[in-house]
Amino acid sequence: MLFEPLAAGSLQLKNRIVMAPMTRNRAIEANTPNALMAEYYGQRAGAGLIITEGTSPSPNGLGYPRIPGLFNHAQLRGWGAVTDAVHARGARIFVQFMHTGRVTNAANLPASAEVVGPIAEACPGEMYTDTKGMQPHGIPRAMTEADIAHAVGEYAQAARLAIEAGFDGVELHAANGYLIEQFLNANVNKRTDGYGGSIAGRNRFALEVVRATVAAIGAKRVGMRVSPYGVFNSTGAFPEMEAQYLALAQELSSIGLLYLHLVDHSAMGAPEVPAEFKARLRSAFTGLFIASGGYAAASAEAALSEKRADLVAFGRPFLANPDLVERMRANAALNTPDMSTFYTPGAKGYTDYPKLAS
Repeated sequence: MLFEPLAAGSLQLKNRIVMAPMTRNRAIEANTPNALMAEYYGQRAGAGLIITEGTSPSPNGLGYPRIPGLFNHAQLRGWGAVTDAVHARGARIFVQFMHTGRVTNAANLPASAEVVGPIAEACPGEMYTDTKGMQPHGIPRAMTEADIAHAVGEYAQAARLAIEAGFDGVELHAANGYLIEQFLNANVNKRTDGYGGSIAGRNRFALEVVRATVAAIGAKRVGMRVSPYGVFNSTGAFPEMEAQYLALAQELSSIGLLYLHLVDHSAMGAPEVPAEFKARLRSAFTGLFIASGGYAAASAEAALSEKRADLVAFGRPFLANPDLVERMRANAALNTPDMSTFYTPGAKGYTDYPKLAS
């Protein structure tokens, strides 16, 4: 099934292989996509669906150095070259919107931007900045209801720009401890107003972003990525977590979202998402279900044949193997990724991995 096409409404995929979103930090000039990025994504368009690296819908969300944005027309034009390169090879491409929220340092933000989050509490730990090296995460300003409404509007406007740039849809990043999950996660969100304090309160921001994005571009162009049981950026499990994510999945299903993308980072040392909960989450959401986390061709095939997923996302294997689909089809050996170049500028470790000899 892995290499079979999939049709879901207007979305026609040539196979069920998804390139997972992975930060690469190559948007060197003003957080704007460039020709090197177009080459990188075009190389990997053997996938049925590509989900881009985390892309900020707001200047406030540019938490890491050299990550791309999509909130101005220069960025729109840059992404247009990327979507053209991917479509030329017959793949579909969604942009992942990742607002980093409190996971940032002011040295990484444009001059007019600020560190914001659900509460005025810094994310523990440090992050890299190009200008000052490793720095503590900044202390965020707690978002007011006006700030929240503004951020929701930024997601919607970025979605409109995404369609104008040629994207087939958008993925809302509600995982890995970034802004949407900062509201979802009770270990981070300690608000006592209508955006916290209960399952409905913690889900509220995510659902407002979803509804605004759907109103802007249509439900069948929108997916969401979630990471229950994840621990990245000081999240982690909490009481009511499973009930909360099941409620969220049911709401997303009623809205008609195209897909739900579940992250299980246990292959990288995070707690495993229990199989029973994965099954319940899949049942709660009636759209497409994307599984990700440590898959190889055989395990992905099993997940599809056992109906545990409709699509399977691959991350690191795509970094070092631009022709990953062809290699999996031929049962060929994979290149080993060079971790030292994951987040560095330039082509090395980005567009220079060898393909199979033809």
